[in-house]
Amino acid sequence: MQYVAPIGIGVLYALLMSLVREPHRRRLNAVMVAGAGAAYLSGGGLGGWEFAFTALITYVAFRGLDSWTFIGFGWLLHTAWDVVHHLKGNPIIPFAPTSSLGCAICDPVIALWCLWGGPSLIGLARHRGRGHRRDTPAEAAGQPGTGEPVPSGSSN
Repeated sequence: MQYVAPIGIGVLYALLMSLVREPHRRRLNAVMVAGAGAAYLSGGGLGGWEFAFTALITYVAFRGLDSWTFIGFGWLLHTAWDVVHHLKGNPIIPFAPTSSLGCAICDPVIALWCLWGGPSLIGLARHRGRGHRRDTPAEAAGQPGTGEPVPSGSSN
């Protein structure tokens, strides 16, 4: 469960973020990765390196305001920092000794979603559920539909 739950948390994060419309979704994710980059500042155990990492991820997050690629890269940087903390530093949650390991498993899931362009997973599920068939003759012709279903024998 220690390895599966973080994957679920990463997927849940992407699902919840799917409720936010673009471009706000990208900008909110840039802020989130900046916040994650500062998570170890209050006792991470790596001294001045905590400030250097925070400065680096702040720059990456700033660039992420306009780029999903930078946001994904930021989550991968945080993954590496989680691994360092799991091995040499203090855990991200002081009373949970393996919390940095969990974060190192969760973050790449979020990074992959970001590197994919941070799409709305809910929108993708809706689109996939409808298939590639248009619902109305107007929609099939590339025009706004009326909501009337396409008769099964009609052709466009």
